[in-house]
Amino acid sequence: MITSGVAGRYASALFDLAKEQKAVPATAKALAGFAAALAESADLKRFLVSPVFKSDDQMAAIEELAAKGKFSGLALNFVKLMCEKRRLSFLPAAINAFQALVADDKGEVVAEVTSAEKLSPAQLKDLTAALKAREGKDVQLLTTIDSSILGGMTVKIGSTLIDNSLKTKLQNLKVSMKGTG
Repeated sequence: MITSGVAGRYASALFDLAKEQKAVPATAKALAGFAAALAESADLKRFLVSPVFKSDDQMAAIEELAAKGKFSGLALNFVKLMCEKRRLSFLPAAINAFQALVADDKGEVVAEVTSAEKLSPAQLKDLTAALKAREGKDVQLLTTIDSSILGGMTVKIGSTLIDNSLKTKLQNLKVSMKGTG
């Protein structure tokens, strides 16, 4: 498991603390709630991770999300610490790294899936089953939506990237068409 860089170090420290306090599942659930809130609103994500905005304003938004019940406990303290240290731009990567540490601790692998549109529960189930068969371990999916890939999806497991996006296929076609003439 790679836990290098700022995001990895923060995630590793949070994981160690959560494990010490026997709060790993609760922290993972709270961070997932926070990540879902960020995924629901691109404006909120931009506001929280942009260094342009004042730390006090970002902290107020974090506390408002916490008050709405999106997350609490160690996860809330973690996000507040990252805000105080002006590290919120690393927060999405830190959440993913924490989730990967949790999965690794359970003997699972994490697959980061990027699709052009939200995947249905049936698609998620089929993808999980296919990846489990490929990896030989239980698979935890971390999904994101990126309309710039146009269609299809990319799946990243560890250092392996499976790119089945329409954008890449079109780029490859463009390159191959330039070679003929």
